[in-house]
Amino acid sequence: MRILIFGRVGQLGSALSELLLDAHDLVFLDQPEIDLAKIDTIESHIIKNQPDLVINAAAYTAVDKAESEPDLAQLINASAPSQMAMSCDELHIPFIHFSTDYVFDGRSNHPYTENANVNPEGVYGKTKLAGEQAVAAACRRHVILRTSWLYSHVANNFLKTMLRLAEDKRPLRVVNDQFGSPTFAWDLGSATVAVVDAIESGREDIYGLYHAANSGVTSWCGFAERIFRIHGDIVDLSGIPTSEYPTPAPRPAYSVLSCDRLRDVLDFSMPSWEDALSRCLARL
Repeated sequence: MRILIFGRVGQLGSALSELLLDAHDLVFLDQPEIDLAKIDTIESHIIKNQPDLVINAAAYTAVDKAESEPDLAQLINASAPSQMAMSCDELHIPFIHFSTDYVFDGRSNHPYTENANVNPEGVYGKTKLAGEQAVAAACRRHVILRTSWLYSHVANNFLKTMLRLAEDKRPLRVVNDQFGSPTFAWDLGSATVAVVDAIESGREDIYGLYHAANSGVTSWCGFAERIFRIHGDIVDLSGIPTSEYPTPAPRPAYSVLSCDRLRDVLDFSMPSWEDALSRCLARL
């Protein structure tokens, strides 16, 4: 298939470029070729490239900065995907889009399913939810993959930050009362490949919303501890409550995602976060 992918240099775009390259004809669009804030240019790019499938791997992901840039976050996370979805529907092209655990308020104590109530508390989560809703309304053949705590061996993320801080040999204090599932971008990419394969095979029963996060639960402090243990760093690490690490944007206290639908419909099971972390660190 000829696949047009918005977003190349980020974690997910990098994963897709590796995982889909051998089996498909890939076309990537990223800055400076396209500015997603210029909504009226999107459809022309889709028409020009004549894809069989469109994937949106681009997003405004600066969670705290979004609080002071709500209009830009809305453009990138909601308005741009909405236009992509509308164009895809008009051209009869399937569309894959990605979302986040930040659509939930984190007050649950059991894994969120796809039909759980959404209640984002920050600008980032609100704009991502608006994007989800716009895509679902605009394009009949859509797949939305929600994920959580994305990291990899490329780009900026929690893993890379922890490894950089470890080099300073200073005591580290990391939040220990927020719980979720760290997700290796390459595993989210593999889940995307499963969706692509199903679309290519002609299945019409796979469209809709899925959760795709590595299995298991930990805190940010637990994640950091495992990073240092596998990487061989000796760090003076201690856990702190969220109240001692205030941020402009609120974070869900619990954002574990149930991925049962991904397994049941697409026969794809996400690996454990511990296994994923070991594989990621081996690539550094």
